[in-house]
Amino acid sequence: MAPYFGLKGGWLTFWVTVACATDMTLFGYDQGVFGGVIVTDDFLNTLGLAGPEHTSLVGTVTALYDVGCFFGAVAAFSIGERLGRKKSILLGTTIMTIGAIIQISAYSTAQMIVGRLVAGFGNGINTSTAPVWQSETSKASWRGKLVVIEMILNIAGFSLSNWMTYGFSYTSGPVSWRFPLAFQLIFMIVLFGTVPWLPESPRWLIAHGEEDKAITILADLEATETDDPYVLTEFKEIQYAVTYEREHGVGWWDLLRGKTGSERGTGTMRRLLLGVGTQAMQQLSGINVTSYYLPTVLINSVGLSNKLARLLAACNSVSYLLFSLIAIPNIERWGRRNLMMYAAAGQSFCYLIITVLLRYNEKVGYAASKEVASGSVAFFFLYYVFFGIGWQGVPWLYPTEINSLSMRTKGAALGTASNWAFNFMVVEITPIGIQSLQWKFYIIWTIFNAAFVPTVYLFYPETANRTLEDVDRLFREKHDILVFKDRDAISSKRPLAYCELEESEIRRASVAPDGVRRKSVYKFVEDKNETSEFREKV
Repeated sequence: MAPYFGLKGGWLTFWVTVACATDMTLFGYDQGVFGGVIVTDDFLNTLGLAGPEHTSLVGTVTALYDVGCFFGAVAAFSIGERLGRKKSILLGTTIMTIGAIIQISAYSTAQMIVGRLVAGFGNGINTSTAPVWQSETSKASWRGKLVVIEMILNIAGFSLSNWMTYGFSYTSGPVSWRFPLAFQLIFMIVLFGTVPWLPESPRWLIAHGEEDKAITILADLEATETDDPYVLTEFKEIQYAVTYEREHGVGWWDLLRGKTGSERGTGTMRRLLLGVGTQAMQQLSGINVTSYYLPTVLINSVGLSNKLARLLAACNSVSYLLFSLIAIPNIERWGRRNLMMYAAAGQSFCYLIITVLLRYNEKVGYAASKEVASGSVAFFFLYYVFFGIGWQGVPWLYPTEINSLSMRTKGAALGTASNWAFNFMVVEITPIGIQSLQWKFYIIWTIFNAAFVPTVYLFYPETANRTLEDVDRLFREKHDILVFKDRDAISSKRPLAYCELEESEIRRASVAPDGVRRKSVYKFVEDKNETSEFREKV
């Protein structure tokens, strides 16, 4: 039988996207389902968590999932490069399945905690690996759109979980929370049915010496032959990046000692911090104040009934999903920087208005308290609109683009670990923060979002419409931390110099003999350095 059931080109990329998107849908479902579970009476009574005296413990049980995710992402540092992208996802899915079964069958808080930790560990591995696998098997012009589509399906999973828990709120007994938790097994079955027969990352294969497999996969992804000039050029670009990283890359021990290489190094530490920063900022935007706890927020801060709070949370998830679709056609057109900056400004505005309205809602004797409380709900909805357009997808895409090949798995894993660490902090403090600080709690997120606008403007280079090797070239040749004055670094269009260089290499490959793809990597490095020096003179 032909590899991949005979699929090539766009169809092969489509099925890789199906697998990665299922992984992210599962992630979104897990994010949302527990918010509905923890306001279910049977769950609270079965696990002994009913009553305000257990508010902090409920927050801890919820947040420990993120602790598991953090350690799973850290584990992906070491196992990701050894196992490859596919095997890492299969391992993570197996661990998640075990964790889900433990949660479904829980009759005590201790068992639920174990299930949350185990499932989180598997999810940490998967969320560190899937975006990398997607980005390394996608064309540059598709990469941003495909990863954003995955994150939109993450929202679809979140929306599904909200409607699932709302629907089951009309039932009683264990099924009201055990079935919503069990439903995630459907996504795991899809992953086990798709990942094993799909192609490994050609970039990972080249980095591990399996060049014949890699160039065949590159050709299959382009629906062409292995001697196609474009495939040969891409193959050699990746070879060069691998060799350059081996010569100039920085190991973990050197990073910990603050040694980041020579002047002509690869900017490893800077790139790691930029990737980690996007994930940290995503969590510090306050998204999981509402993703995990929107029913709780609407009940305790706004004063709505349990059923109405659940219904509004479910409706909000649909609005969130629909508006996030705006990012698909615009992720390359507007660029990563603009999406992050404008969305952060909008999010800050929303939290500012929420803070003011809830202040008057909680003011004793204020005549229009009900009206201002209702008004705040609209700005919770609007917050999700801005977040869905800008900060939902970009922080997961950016670390896979900004890091070099040898650090891509580690960089994505470190970024994901950062996401889960800050996620844990936010989820842990939210219930007690709302209870103790009331309306003042939302000032925190207003300030954080406002601070992200200048941070992105000053420090973050653009990665839209660039190949992964273009990004490597930027950090090899330019070392200024402040990027806002460099037009090539911040333009949402691919710099002309990079286009000209690629065209010249395609022309060279098209007239070279067939044996060029077997050329020694070291000979290619010499040729490549000559080309780079020529381009710098131009």
